[in-house]
Amino acid sequence: MQSEPIRIVKRGDDGHHLISVRLRESIYNRLEELAKETGCSRNELINLILEQGLKNIVIEE
Repeated sequence: MQSEPIRIVKRGDDGHHLISVRLRESIYNRLEELAKETGCSRNELINLILEQGLKNIVIEE
């Protein structure tokens, strides 16, 4: 009987990247409140907020 191979996907190959960010306590606390209120993870909320923010950036010279 031949067993199935174990498949391992290298991190980063899933289109996601891990970063570390320092947040002010007030922002962290607000994320915690939103996570509890919505049932979303902090990660989901941060991604939604960043996506929306990046769409609305205006660079002034």
